Amino acid sequence: MSGALLSGWRYRAFLLSIAMGAAGYLAFSLWGGLPALGDAAARVGVAGATLMLALSLLNYGLRFCRWQRYLRAMGHDVPWRASARIYLAGFALTVTPGKAGEALRGVLLARLGVPHAHSLAALLSERLSDLLAIICLALFGLSQYPPLLPLVAAASAAALAGVWLLTRAAPARWLAAWSTARPGDPGLRLRALAGHLARLLRQAQACHAPRLLAPALALSLAAWAAEALAFYCLLQWLDAGASLPFAALAFAGAMLAGALSFLPAGLGGMEAAMVSLLLWQGMAPAQAVAATILIRLTTLWFAVALGVAALSSSRGPQAQPS
Repeated sequence: MSGALLSGWRYRAFLLSIAMGAAGYLAFSLWGGLPALGDAAARVGVAGATLMLALSLLNYGLRFCRWQRYLRAMGHDVPWRASARIYLAGFALTVTPGKAGEALRGVLLARLGVPHAHSLAALLSERLSDLLAIICLALFGLSQYPPLLPLVAAASAAALAGVWLLTRAAPARWLAAWSTARPGDPGLRLRALAGHLARLLRQAQACHAPRLLAPALALSLAAWAAEALAFYCLLQWLDAGASLPFAALAFAGAMLAGALSFLPAGLGGMEAAMVSLLLWQGMAPAQAVAATILIRLTTLWFAVALGVAALSSSRGPQAQPS
């Protein structure tokens, strides 16, 4: 792994997140029972695992297409090969609180002339688009488990607030006006921060122009529906008797619960929510734990592995004029 690209706090965060994840999954596997995990993996088989990984690749590919659209909306036509490598490299640090480590893409994109504020705006736009898609998946199966309504309603309120913030010029204008420094003002740092936020919002608003909203949401829905479909297939192979709407709800609801836990990539929170929903569905505890581990290995940890590979193969592109 290139120390020049992953160094300092990023390297320590990466190692800590991997260690915590490995320890957590080992404990989780022991609690659920290693024989049950092995039996579940045997039922899935090589063909099943290949299909699940292919659906995860489809998820990453569609989200990358959306990422390219965001960059172009801000005036950056980054070559797709370099951009794809950088996008995947961001997954190496996805196991950080709020996936903040994915901001590593900004460090790499800066070498191609993309300002940090623009890459952060694209990352913020991604998070909002993902949230909207996950809410749609949860609504698709909400009738299967109505007690999740408060969680979905809270996420919907947050998403609507985000859409309002990123589709209106007023918030950025207010922040920009307030950031104007005054002689002897003791709050210069806060005003400087407000100025940075105003510039970030203006760039994010470019990603949420009316002509981009529908295509971005369509890409997000298709991307996350692919992983929900992988979860549904997994449950069928394990004879869980779950319907497609329930699988979509369990996958989306667990993601929302993981996000609200504010833990790195929802580690622990998402797994607990998913196991609880599968137990309610009637799965045996060991089988529910095995299903949860397998879907996380073929989605989250597969992405981390691809990110590490992409980061390791990066040769650090030279800066170009924007």
